[in-house]
Amino acid sequence: MPKKVINQNTNYDSELLNSIGSNFIFGENPINRLRNPTKDLKKENDVSQIDKQKELNELKLQINSIIDCDLKNNSKKIVLGDGSINSPIMLVGEAPGIEEDSAGLTFLGEVGNLLKKMLNAINIKKENIYSTYAVNFRTPEDRKPTPKEIKRYSQFLQKQISIIKPKLIILMGSTAMESLTGLNSKISIERGKWKEVIIQNTTYSIIITFNPSYLLRAPENKKHSWEDLKKIKKKIIDLKLKI
Repeated sequence: MPKKVINQNTNYDSELLNSIGSNFIFGENPINRLRNPTKDLKKENDVSQIDKQKELNELKLQINSIIDCDLKNNSKKIVLGDGSINSPIMLVGEAPGIEEDSAGLTFLGEVGNLLKKMLNAINIKKENIYSTYAVNFRTPEDRKPTPKEIKRYSQFLQKQISIIKPKLIILMGSTAMESLTGLNSKISIERGKWKEVIIQNTTYSIIITFNPSYLLRAPENKKHSWEDLKKIKKKIIDLKLKI
């Protein structure tokens, strides 16, 4: 009679499991213990977008609560900003014009058409970035905002930047430049240079360039804007930003 082979490991495995004191459930199908990074990232982005929108709404209410402001009193609508609030690029113009004041949106009409052409030249769609202004209300007869007005609204611009948290900030025009950097020199001297500003302990890369409304009046300077746009494109590539 052949001997029966006894698996000594069976008793050992049983004793080991009992000594651990855990309840094990065995099944034929493997358990997937891996997280879904794509799903988790989407959930985080959704939550981030909701939080950002809530903060922007609160900021809008704060700006609208300003008293004794001639700009607000003579404007139809506040123009806070529009576009993608999760974009790595934030564009800051000077102040709304008549069309923007009526619609409550940024960069419309001829100015908006030129801006879109400028952005398209470096493969960027306006709706894929976040656009705003240094001053959120239209100035009478579209005059340049005063230093006092620029300073008053600069606090709101800084707060808006802290909410959006962009990787790059494009400042278009001298008002935007002065609002964020404090510089009041000629924009022709400062344009086309990457600089850094610190807002609430966070460092942001900025570049200064001409405002589209100015380029409509002085088209000979479009060549300089094109040089600035190429630098912006290079920065986007270097930082591997997705727009």
